[in-house]
Amino acid sequence: MQDCDVDRDEEVIVPRERRVQCMGPHGLHSMAYLEWGEADNPRVLVCVHGLTRNGRDFDFLARHLARHYRVICPDVAGRGRSDWLAVKADYAIPNYVADLVTLIARLDVPSVHWVGTSMGGLIGMVLASLPGSPIERLVLNDVGPMVSSASIARIAEYVGEDPLFATLDEAEAYVRAVSAPFGDLTHAQWRHLTDSAVKPVEDGFRFRYDPGIAEPFRMSPLVEDVSLWDVYDRISCPTLVVRGAESDLLLAETVAEMTTRGPRARAVEIPRVGHAPMLLDDAQIAVVADFLLASPRR
Repeated sequence: MQDCDVDRDEEVIVPRERRVQCMGPHGLHSMAYLEWGEADNPRVLVCVHGLTRNGRDFDFLARHLARHYRVICPDVAGRGRSDWLAVKADYAIPNYVADLVTLIARLDVPSVHWVGTSMGGLIGMVLASLPGSPIERLVLNDVGPMVSSASIARIAEYVGEDPLFATLDEAEAYVRAVSAPFGDLTHAQWRHLTDSAVKPVEDGFRFRYDPGIAEPFRMSPLVEDVSLWDVYDRISCPTLVVRGAESDLLLAETVAEMTTRGPRARAVEIPRVGHAPMLLDDAQIAVVADFLLASPRR
């Protein structure tokens, strides 16, 4: 990719590819990330993706916000262009939090804003709950302190599969099927999500994630909802929770409670979408941008 922010002929903002070395429980690994906008902008937005996705999910949001922020979109370990971990049990939220703290240290800024979709929201929620957290403004995209066991069971049905697709069209059909809750996306949007999610191999295409990310699911299958209210209640920064109106992972009653405790999040519901809104269209992007760019609380 070009190492610049704007192609002056077409006025198209392009990202820079970067990597940072992180230390996990069983050694070093490299985490890839994209950087959008001016490299010396002290105002930084970190966007972290969901379980099987990668940082390219935020391309549209990043382009929109790159004139306001230095936008950082990492591929969490085991996804995208980041290294796969040798010990699959290391695919866990505390290790992801440690990696993102390393990334923020690399950026050399005292604070960041954060957008996290699903798993990325859980990572952000944990980091925002810590004393001295660098997160000053937090967006939780279709995730909260109560995660339903039914949604975890649904995700576990396809996480860790390693299908081989003969063509990109075949890969897109699969992505559309397993990601139907994303809502009624355009063909171009589905193709973008497919292009960024698969990589060419000798006989076709495979997903850009380590099937081993499913191993923690197999080690401790969940039969009950996961509660992180103790974490959420320690968050003090301004928080927005975005819910897909048909989400099975973030329930409406959870959102209602999120508005009355902890950071007392502002809540917005996206109609005709399940888990999770992908922040690809102007209306969804506006919800996030308006919150992030709002004047600080007095």
